[in-house]
Amino acid sequence: MRILSGIQPTGDKHLGNYIGAIRHYVSNQDLGEAFYFIADLHALTLLPDPADLRESTLKTAAMLLAAGVDPERATLFVQSHVASEHTQLTWVLQCVARMGELNRMTQFKDKSDGKGDSVSVGIYTYPVLQAADVVAYDADSVPVGADQKQHLELVRNLAQRFNNRYGAEGEEILKVPEPLIAEVGGRVMDLQDPTRKMSTSNGSEKGTVWMLDESDTIVKKFKSAVTDSEAEVRYDPAQKPGVSNLLELLHIVSGRSIAELEAEHDHGRYGDFKVAVGEAVAAHMTPIRERYHELMDDRAELERILGSSADRAREVASATLARVVAKVGLLEAPERAATN
Repeated sequence: MRILSGIQPTGDKHLGNYIGAIRHYVSNQDLGEAFYFIADLHALTLLPDPADLRESTLKTAAMLLAAGVDPERATLFVQSHVASEHTQLTWVLQCVARMGELNRMTQFKDKSDGKGDSVSVGIYTYPVLQAADVVAYDADSVPVGADQKQHLELVRNLAQRFNNRYGAEGEEILKVPEPLIAEVGGRVMDLQDPTRKMSTSNGSEKGTVWMLDESDTIVKKFKSAVTDSEAEVRYDPAQKPGVSNLLELLHIVSGRSIAELEAEHDHGRYGDFKVAVGEAVAAHMTPIRERYHELMDDRAELERILGSSADRAREVASATLARVVAKVGLLEAPERAATN
């Protein structure tokens, strides 16, 4: 099974990013052949500062490697390093995409709300680039959360439409991917407002735990976590969102069941429980933080890893593009013909 995931190099990563996405990069590389990319082309829709984008791209790669992505088992590359394949495939898919499909994309509606004609064309068309990202690598499975299901459905629709238009009956020129549903329990809530997700841009300072926070800072934030007026450590997301959030976090970093943790802390005080969660999270994140700093101190090695992976990614994406070029009737480029 070939798995593909992309992550944007925008902003520092917090505990919610780690629990909800990054840790799955690590576990999913054991399920089959994994291709992971830093989506720097997608990040351009936000018009970031160029120096910040370059730095964030390296930081994101270092964070994935520090969390446990193994470049010997997974292909970790920068999207723009395979730009010619991604962008040419995007144009072909744009020619089979329909305006109505893109108009219905909820993320475009959210990001363009109130901006009128000033909204970037890139924000409108980036779901097609996402589709090209996936089909370029013949991905069998794409990990998706609730906010990405619509995007994967567009990928599937475009791939099927392309196959129907250019392929013989039953021929799969572009592989139609299936969703890989993440395990339940990947939604981390703000420690100060457990009714909303931990967020890079809209979260509270005390309620957001950053992946690079020092251990004492992490414990301090958990000590001030909002719970409720009761004194019972019980998993009940509807009635006890703060306590339930802490239980889920402790379950994830310790590997112990919710029921076991409830029983252990049933007769304790909330203060002791919060400290226990904070210390467990801090202990879990410490080796990741330390490895991250080691990688950032050796940027030549980090860039070597990304360059080597880009060669592998380009090999796969070029083969897909060659199939597409032949099917749609474009003349094969002389340099590609010379290498075949």
